[in-house]
Formats: sequence, structure tokens, C-alpha cells
Amino acid sequence: MKTLNDINFKGKKALVRVDFNVPLDKDFKVTDNTRILAAKPTIDKILMDGGSVILMSHLGRPKAKEDKYSLRHILPELEKVLGQKIKFVPDSIGKEVEETVKNLKPGEILLLENLRFYPEEKKGDKDFAKALADLGADYYINDAFGTAHRAHASTAVIAQYFDKDHKAAGKLLEKEVTSIQKALDKGQKPVTAIIGGAKVSSKIGVIENLLNKVDNLIIVGGMAYTFLKALGNKIGDSIVEDDKIDLAKKILAEAKAKGVNVILPVDLVIADRFSNEAHTKVVSADNIPDGWQGLDIGPKTRELIDDLIQNSKTIIWNGPAGVFEFAKFAKGTESIGLSIGKASEKGAYSLVGGGDSVAAVKKLGLTDKISYISTGGGALLEMLEGKKLPGIAALTE
Repeated sequence: MKTLNDINFKGKKALVRVDFNVPLDKDFKVTDNTRILAAKPTIDKILMDGGSVILMSHLGRPKAKEDKYSLRHILPELEKVLGQKIKFVPDSIGKEVEETVKNLKPGEILLLENLRFYPEEKKGDKDFAKALADLGADYYINDAFGTAHRAHASTAVIAQYFDKDHKAAGKLLEKEVTSIQKALDKGQKPVTAIIGGAKVSSKIGVIENLLNKVDNLIIVGGMAYTFLKALGNKIGDSIVEDDKIDLAKKILAEAKAKGVNVILPVDLVIADRFSNEAHTKVVSADNIPDGWQGLDIGPKTRELIDDLIQNSKTIIWNGPAGVFEFAKFAKGTESIGLSIGKASEKGAYSLVGGGDSVAAVKKLGLTDKISYISTGGGALLEMLEGKKLPGIAALTE
């Protein structure tokens, strides 16, 4: 895969797919500029070479051309982060865009309108992809890891209209791929993965692939109750996927055959209802009373996980240990974050991804301690599954 280091952009125009799908408040102000900051190194490299940049992205899930999803709303934050004025065209393709691209001078940046104002974007329409490719750029750069698992027009299809020498991965995309590969395929042993979240069904592929890569697999969050029930434990009213119990048994048997140490909660914080105001108590993981549900891991489980993490050289974490949005049930997730931060300071390589896991790391002020924080949700999961991502594969074809 070609990277930015292989190209000198002097006098050239680069069409860069970024992920500026950022949160906005009611006044359309950007509330978290992480994704804009993540794209800055790629934009800076092209400009420093003496090139110009055409940025394209999606924002939200518009059903039509809705102003609340217009990328013009992010211009003030984008200009602040990049430190310069940015041109904007209220369209993604067409004569006005082509004319603006034609007149773009070295050092200038143009932001196109929301790609998803065109339904053809998500459909992976070839004509729409070709229209983007024909805007007048010399190079196509994909720096949107967060959408690399989608075969959309601007992430995968467009690449076929640029030869191998004129398409490349941006700095963020390159960093994501090398960081995930480092943890998955080149990780120093022991390798420990902590997988959380509500459902086993959403992470079957991840778990099955990790069984070939890790020494320890820690299963927490809502999905843990399906595994606990598969072992014959009494789980009360906890979330469970009864149709996945046989699969959970199969995974546990497979792990045993491969010599992978699977860790499930040994104690739990349970509640009499799904609420931050619920009555709670700590019980053994094999005996949740009827009418109660597990909403977080207990203190013994937190200690057990901490001990495993401190003795690991490579750590992968995706998904919360409990109902993280309720302060009462956030201790388990926060404890895992602190443990990983501590292990990372001692030299372990840590990769963290997924909304709640990243939110916990940020909340605890651990951003600088974690080795790599992934910007991708679905894209990260698919890489952890061992899948080939269309947006990345297209850069090598």
C-alpha cells in the first residue's frame, strides 16, 4: 500500500477522503474535534510539499439535502485547527466544483459538501465515483479509517479510477493499519484482549479470530451473561441471547483446545432495575437472584482483570464492562482503563477502540498513556475479525 511518504505533492492536487463525521451542538458548533485533528497530519504534508487539498467527507445520515447536515457548519473549527481560510462549495460534484478545483492554487484547501447528500455515495455508484475522480485532482488519498469498511463511492469505488502510483493511504489510515497489525499479528506475548459490549452476536467474528491471536481473552459487558448461562450459572434477569448459548459453549471449547485462557466475571454489581437510581448489591457471578440483573463487574473481577493486564505485554480493548452511561455502573469500565494505562506506562503496547472504551480513556485523562487509540468503530471490529476492508484493499488494486 502506497503511503504519503512515497509522494511529492509539489504543484499537484490531492482529493482526500477524510472522516469529518463530528458531533455538533444545537448551534451547529463542533463539540469534539478529534477527527479533524486526526486528519491534520495528512493535510499538512500535502500543503508543505506545495500541493493543494480537496477534502471530501460525510456528516450524519441525511435523507436528502438537509442544511443541518451541511459541512459548512464545521468550517470555523476546521479553519481553527488548520490555521487558514478554507474554500467551500455547496456541492460534491458538478461544474462549480470543477471550476473551483481548476483554480485551486498550491497551499489552498477546498471543502466539498456532504457526500451523503447524494444517495449514490452509500450505494457505491460507479458514475458518482467517476464524477468525483474527474474533478481534476492528480491523486486520491484515503484517510478515512472510520469508513474504510464500507464499499462506498468515495472510499472504495473511486480508487479504481486512479492507478497505483496516484492513490495512497493518508497518515491516519496508515497509522491505524500498522497499529492494529502490531497488536494483532506482531504483539509481544502474553497478549490479552478485553472484549465487552451488549451482544455476543455483534462480536462473534472478533472473538473467533482473537482465539488464534491471544493468550488471554477477557469477556465482559452484556455479552458475558450469555457465556455465564452457557456454563449453567443463574443469571436472573440479565441481558442474554438464548439463541447464542450453543455458540458460547462452542467458543469456550475452542478456546480450551487452543490453550487460550478465557476469563469471565467472578462477581457482579447487580440492580433491581435498569436505572442509575436502582438498588444495587454485589453477588457471585453464578447466583443472580430473579428480578435482578447484572450491570457491571464486581470488585473481585476488577482485581482479577488488573492482575492479568499488568502481566501482559500487548493489550487490546474494545467494549465496556458494564452500563457505562450510568455512573453507578461505570466502575468496571473505568477500572479496566486505569489498569491498561498503568500497564502501558510500564512498557506494554495497548490498543483501545470503540465508543465507550475511548470515552472512558478520555474521561480518565489516559489519552497520552495508551499506545494507540483507534478512530474506527465498525472498521476496527472488522480488522479485529481479520476481514479485508474495501477502502484499504482498493488502494492496492
